Amino acid sequence: MNPSYPVYPYIGTVEQSVTKHATFPPQHQDREPGIERLMEPLPIFDNPGYTGNGKLKGKAAIITGGDSGIGRAVAVAYAKEGADLTIIYLDEHEDANETKEYIEALGARCLLLPGDLRFPDTSSKAVKLTIDTYGRLDIVVNNAAVQPYTSSIMDVSDEQLDNTFRTNVFPMFYMTKAALPHLHAGSSIISTTSRVAYEGDEHVLDYSATKGAIVSFTRSLSLSLVERSIRVNGVAPGPTWTALTVSTYPAEHQHTFGAEIPMGRAAQPFEVAPAYVYLASDDSAYVTGQIFHVNGGKIRYS
Repeated sequence: MNPSYPVYPYIGTVEQSVTKHATFPPQHQDREPGIERLMEPLPIFDNPGYTGNGKLKGKAAIITGGDSGIGRAVAVAYAKEGADLTIIYLDEHEDANETKEYIEALGARCLLLPGDLRFPDTSSKAVKLTIDTYGRLDIVVNNAAVQPYTSSIMDVSDEQLDNTFRTNVFPMFYMTKAALPHLHAGSSIISTTSRVAYEGDEHVLDYSATKGAIVSFTRSLSLSLVERSIRVNGVAPGPTWTALTVSTYPAEHQHTFGAEIPMGRAAQPFEVAPAYVYLASDDSAYVTGQIFHVNGGKIRYS
């Protein structure tokens, strides 16, 4: 690996019947989806070696959950490729403002809209704000999610189940319906699913179920919109160092987070973002209904 490639080294080893690499310091945040600036070490959302070449120049994108994590990395990569951004986030104002400042320093425009995506009017407001400001909408990235941790299915309350689906699945319908009147041939809808849609995870049962639903949503919507030449695809990241992770799993889980991956570590957000650039750009003009796996070799089938 290029020594200038910006990822974190192992910080030691941990004995757990077999020796595992210690990847991150133990830590947990009680607040979901978590605050990125409180993480140690901070996620790496930008690769300084990545230089855009105008693949998204003149385009406008809405990114839900774009204030931190993978969403932030996607926003930065889009900005480098020339896109203007609208970022929807819940209430993580400091993370969102840091993202906006970073994007504007790259020469792109960035709108922030705090709001609860469980309610349809948040999507409608985001689309209106984007159209009123940029005069167009070309790319929709459905990325926001919650990921509650439970020991067994018996601990998944009705309230939690309802909230997880209302947060992770319903907004994809709301945003798509709000955006469609403004999308055009060549537009792209990209949704974030997960490796757990394929492998499962006993501790995030409801989250895993929503990510499976997103796979089916993506494939079905792609068929619905193919005659309009609007492409619909998804990205299924593997373990990625984000605030959602530290707000989900117990502190000790972080110590070996990603160590089971064939590449031996979790991804940094910037390593996932190029898949979203490809799917938003004309480079993927013949790609629709697909799920791209970015997981360090963990899943080798689709």
